Amino acid sequence: MRCAKISFALTVLASAAIAAPEVSMRPMPRPIESPSAAAQPSATEPEMRPADPAGELSQAGFEAWIASFRDTAIAEGISADTFDTAFDGAAFDPVIVERDRSQNEFTKTIWDYLDTAVSDTRVANGRAALEERAEVLEAIEAEYGVRKEIVTAIWGLESAYGGYKGTTPTLAALATLAYEGRRAEFFENEVLAALNILQAGDTDVGSLRGSWAGAMGHTQFMPSSYLRLAVDWTGDGKRDIWGSDPSDALASTAAYLKENGWQTGVPWGVEVLLPSDFDWMSARRDNVMSLEAWREAGVTPVGQPEIPDGTGLSLLLPAGADGAAFLISDNFEVLESYNTADAYVIAVGHLADRLAGAGPLTNSWPRADRALTFDERIELQERLRDAGFDPEKIDGRIGPLTISAVRDYQSAQGLRPDGYVSLNVLTHLRDG
Repeated sequence: MRCAKISFALTVLASAAIAAPEVSMRPMPRPIESPSAAAQPSATEPEMRPADPAGELSQAGFEAWIASFRDTAIAEGISADTFDTAFDGAAFDPVIVERDRSQNEFTKTIWDYLDTAVSDTRVANGRAALEERAEVLEAIEAEYGVRKEIVTAIWGLESAYGGYKGTTPTLAALATLAYEGRRAEFFENEVLAALNILQAGDTDVGSLRGSWAGAMGHTQFMPSSYLRLAVDWTGDGKRDIWGSDPSDALASTAAYLKENGWQTGVPWGVEVLLPSDFDWMSARRDNVMSLEAWREAGVTPVGQPEIPDGTGLSLLLPAGADGAAFLISDNFEVLESYNTADAYVIAVGHLADRLAGAGPLTNSWPRADRALTFDERIELQERLRDAGFDPEKIDGRIGPLTISAVRDYQSAQGLRPDGYVSLNVLTHLRDG
């Protein structure tokens, strides 16, 4: 059975928001832990370290941090020349700190996210990219067993097929977040990884640019993931994920997915239709059954999906009973390792299907609903706990524990137990 992963079924953090139809502004470090989702600061994580006696973040404090970190980097094998060249002229960016701290407050419904992530423009541009890069994408698929459409969809969501890879100096961004201090260890390790990339000669300081949180290149690798899993597909002696040729980046993405357990020939998931008398309590990530077993429960796949015999599937309701429903495979979880947000994974899978010729989703969404704010999510968790349905964590994250608590509350109250974390549930708790 698959273990439950953090599920952002109702909200997409700012780091997962797309600012324009063909420009991805998400800072998430794809292959490896996400600083904006999986690594969000919590009550158990260290508080922000004061940068100077006044506790204010400043350029002077930033430069002091660089000076103190220099010895650490050299002790880890970074040459003095590499370090000094890398940080020559580096500037503290308070905007990065502001964006990083504000992510918990940003919410976006899954349907609003998908409207942009899988827009007609993105689909059309993706099909053009598939055609233009057909030879290399087909070769990558043959080598790693990952569908070319999946790789292309990630490329499309991460950098609009190379149209926007980010212009923020990577080392300055990582150092800013390390200096700010809430997740100092994570970002200090990423600074060291970026310095190792420079020292190895894979790129130079001027080219080492990307998102404001340090993700780089066509498919937005964090430096540590680059060191572990990037590949030199072109055979030129460098693993170039930044340049005009996306081949190394696309191959690296496929290599990452394979390393994380991608199953060749198994779809990420399939949209399904549910009967009116469906047992909503069965829509859990840990309830894994075969397609035939789901059919016997009244679940009907849309279209004629090719799902190998023996494939385990669970039912996902990202917007409850009134939204689209999906049977998802272990490959869904593999994509979660790239970005933990369910909305992102559904976007990748659905965009890949659209690139392969499929049409839009069949089911509608509860578009009259809005996403809960961060404060409302905290309140919902607190009220669930006080009502005897403890979500175990009061952190504003809508994960499997909160969804399970909501489902149990709904069942006890005689409501439809679909686990949908909505304003209606919060209102019911308030009135309770």
